[in-house]
Amino acid sequence: MLKRLNSICFLWVLMLSLTPSWAGQSMKEFEDKKPAPEFTLKDMDGETHKLSDYRGKTLIINFWATWCPPCRAELPSMNRAWEKVKDDNIVMLAINVGEDEDTIFSFLGDNPIDFTVLLDASGEMIKTWPVRGLPTTFVLDSEGRLVYQAIGGREWDSDSLLEKVRALKTEE
Repeated sequence: MLKRLNSICFLWVLMLSLTPSWAGQSMKEFEDKKPAPEFTLKDMDGETHKLSDYRGKTLIINFWATWCPPCRAELPSMNRAWEKVKDDNIVMLAINVGEDEDTIFSFLGDNPIDFTVLLDASGEMIKTWPVRGLPTTFVLDSEGRLVYQAIGGREWDSDSLLEKVRALKTEE
């Protein structure tokens, strides 16, 4: 599984570097706004989280791995974004894909993430969510519908991105 994920990440990094229009600060808006696939995952403290636990809140869900360079590069901006939105009824979740708890714990010692990190050691989530490479981030409205997708790294503390996320609260 890890080898497959490494290949996916490498291919997306290569594609992003060859296609500058894919990179940047934009997010793809889903036209049909389908409900996001349900999940039940544990966090670093062993507590269980379900997607349905977050109904009524706007969510930013990031799929990432410690071995993925673009994932590592965007995490500091995600922490800064978290500081900007945590009091706005917006939740950020980082779903680590395909790694064990010791690897993640060691990484977080040097690269702290201040929002909730969920564990998907089996990598099953990328089979049920429309993840095409790492990092991939989704923005969900308060009803749990997929609204935006961002493939590749972003500066998540950018006002232009956060304005789109915050606008979902006024549409609800």
